[in-house]
Amino acid sequence: MNLNKLTKNSQISIEFCPGTLAEGFNTYSATCLKRVFFGKKLSHILPYHAPQSEIDSEKFIENRKRISISGVQEKVSLLLDKNRLRLTKEGEQGTYILKPIPRDLKKADQIPANEHLTMQIARQVYKMPTAENALIFFKNGEPAYITKRFDFKEDGTKWAKEDFASLAGKTAEIYGDNFKYDFSYEEVAELIKKYVPAYMIEIEKFMVLVLFNYLFSNGDAHLKNFALLESTSGDYLLSPAYDLINTRIHVDDSDFALNKGLFKDTFRSSARQKNGHPGLEDFKEFAKRIGIKENRMDKILYPFLERQDKVEHLINCSFLNKSTKNAYLIDYNTRRNRLNN
Repeated sequence: MNLNKLTKNSQISIEFCPGTLAEGFNTYSATCLKRVFFGKKLSHILPYHAPQSEIDSEKFIENRKRISISGVQEKVSLLLDKNRLRLTKEGEQGTYILKPIPRDLKKADQIPANEHLTMQIARQVYKMPTAENALIFFKNGEPAYITKRFDFKEDGTKWAKEDFASLAGKTAEIYGDNFKYDFSYEEVAELIKKYVPAYMIEIEKFMVLVLFNYLFSNGDAHLKNFALLESTSGDYLLSPAYDLINTRIHVDDSDFALNKGLFKDTFRSSARQKNGHPGLEDFKEFAKRIGIKENRMDKILYPFLERQDKVEHLINCSFLNKSTKNAYLIDYNTRRNRLNN
């Protein structure tokens, strides 16, 4: 799918659902509409020009003053008004986050499709709970990533939510600009054990998330991209996964977002000592340290070690351009090979 191929109406030529990536759709499928947009019939074209255009730029500038979601990438707050998504106004609370193409990154125009694909692989292939999401397009055909906020109840009130930077007591004021990276995933697991009563179930979900982030080259899995969410019982569980993306396509980053990597000490497997990258021994040691039994560990690891045909299928159905599809598949196969050593 070439994002530069536009119709006379400046709308992208659609062959796959921009939500589920199912074949044979020229707009959102019924499944996507139900999951992401409460079943309402909604266009995949936003009623706005891209933020960089002069026509609607002031609207986006005003909207960004009100959104409180942190992060480097530009985020816009939307809400669903009948069968139409629109920017929030002063005093309104948005229930969707829109992420247009950012600036100053390699292959920046591929970022929305990259995040969308990675989130769909997490859900469809590895059965991970994820924030509901889709691609959506501005009037000129430019793509954006859209996700439904999971911290809102049906009555409009919010579930309590704490990211792991807060749980670890890490702030920019105390620890500087690198505050969300100065940690290890082993220490994150210790925080889960501290704050989650049913931590054994959540520790396994966390293990899956760490494996996925490594396998799909997500070098942005820092402390603020993990969170605990209030449950209907009033306790806390891991939130659905969010902000999953193959960052290696856009920046030359390391194997892990957190500076210490998997471990809070200097443990290095024979594979890492040999080639500088973690292998199966590292993840088995990690699972053992965070309290996952060997029989459960093997069951968790298996899907990540095996070649998953649906990964390649979803890549081919994605809205990435051809060269980025190839790069994405190469990254997946490279990391999977490392996991098998």
